[in-house]
Amino acid sequence: MKHPGNREFYAYWEEKRAGAAAPERSDLDPERVRHLLGDIFVLAYDTAAGFPIRVAGTRMCALLGRDVKGQGFADLFSGGSRREIADIIGIVVDETLPTVAGVTARTADGATIPLELLLLPFSARSHTPLSLTGLLAPMATVPAYDGVADFVLTSWRHIEQPRVVRKWPVIRGLMVYEGLR
Repeated sequence: MKHPGNREFYAYWEEKRAGAAAPERSDLDPERVRHLLGDIFVLAYDTAAGFPIRVAGTRMCALLGRDVKGQGFADLFSGGSRREIADIIGIVVDETLPTVAGVTARTADGATIPLELLLLPFSARSHTPLSLTGLLAPMATVPAYDGVADFVLTSWRHIEQPRVVRKWPVIRGLMVYEGLR
């Protein structure tokens, strides 16, 4: 991880999971990461809806030029990156693997802004919808603009060793997992 905010949020998440696969959502105390809240978000794990943004920090909304609560996170990405981010989110949640990604976004005047994206799973609980959290931060000082769009994944890696690289739905009721360890 390159961004100091991502390193700090990951260290806090790591502390709160205390050796478990992931912490429960209620384990995270927003007061402890108060200065990072503007960049933090929470996504619902709903593939059909494109992973709706349940909570979005003020700096994240300012970066995008609008309130993004309720919008599908995958919809922020363009072209092939949309499917790729959906696959990555699936692995983060299904395999409880924290992941960091490089992203570029485009401003209205065509300039590109480099961003770093951190995705962190929450522990699954019975009768509770699955969700995950993360932090989206610009890698450089961002000039004044009316919001960015068209996210493109430039790189990504799981912070821990992945157990599944990709899921392939073969036929109804049968899923093939590539890359099991």
